[in-house]
Amino acid sequence: MLYEIAKPFVMGAVRVLWNPTISGTENIPQHGPVILASNHQAYSDTVFLPGQVRRSVHFLGKSDIFTGRSPLNRIVAAVMRGLRVMPVDRSGGSASKSAIEAGLAVLEQGEVLGIYPEGTRSPDGRLYRGKTGVARFALATGAPVIPVAMLGAFEAQGTRSIFPHRRPRIHAVVGEPLEVEQIVADLEGAEEARVLRAVTDALMDRIQALSGQERSDEYASVVKKRLRRAQGRAAGPGESDAAV
Repeated sequence: MLYEIAKPFVMGAVRVLWNPTISGTENIPQHGPVILASNHQAYSDTVFLPGQVRRSVHFLGKSDIFTGRSPLNRIVAAVMRGLRVMPVDRSGGSASKSAIEAGLAVLEQGEVLGIYPEGTRSPDGRLYRGKTGVARFALATGAPVIPVAMLGAFEAQGTRSIFPHRRPRIHAVVGEPLEVEQIVADLEGAEEARVLRAVTDALMDRIQALSGQERSDEYASVVKKRLRRAQGRAAGPGESDAAV
């Protein structure tokens, strides 16, 4: 309920301040389960992308957002839940299973699941190796996978943790559905791990074609850990090699 009430007001303010744009929304089915798979450039992605999509979008959010005990943390957690962001522990193991179950529940209800295949924000604007959670969701439910590219978000927000700059303008590009069934058919008889990786890599290829980003064969979480070690800091919450 809060989502439907808050969305027009939030996006009204967002349009006045940042005027983000979007193209290709005709590629998003109007009914039934859908997976929106986007690159992840900045914190603002989780507002600017679903805010410009007519249907309600459920995003998986790292659980540490919801665990703070201060009054501000509790307010943020309440707002995030109201905006359809679901807390998920991404530390690996059973936590990965929990993330998969949460996403499946959304799709089984015929709704839209938003997910970042990279698993975390890009540390430098490049497009990193995708994790196989999106492929698992697609194969389990048959939901179409729609690639999305957020343009300008990294440049606008950079290391700012709250509000992006007003320039460059942030633009979302929604691509045509990924041909998951064809990929699976071409790999008939192959091991599940190979099929999951093939679907994931094809998805990342499509996102790169839309975004024009430089690619990296590493996981973003691995690069972040390495950067933190070099700076003498501990790894951040949720920076793991979990599937989602």
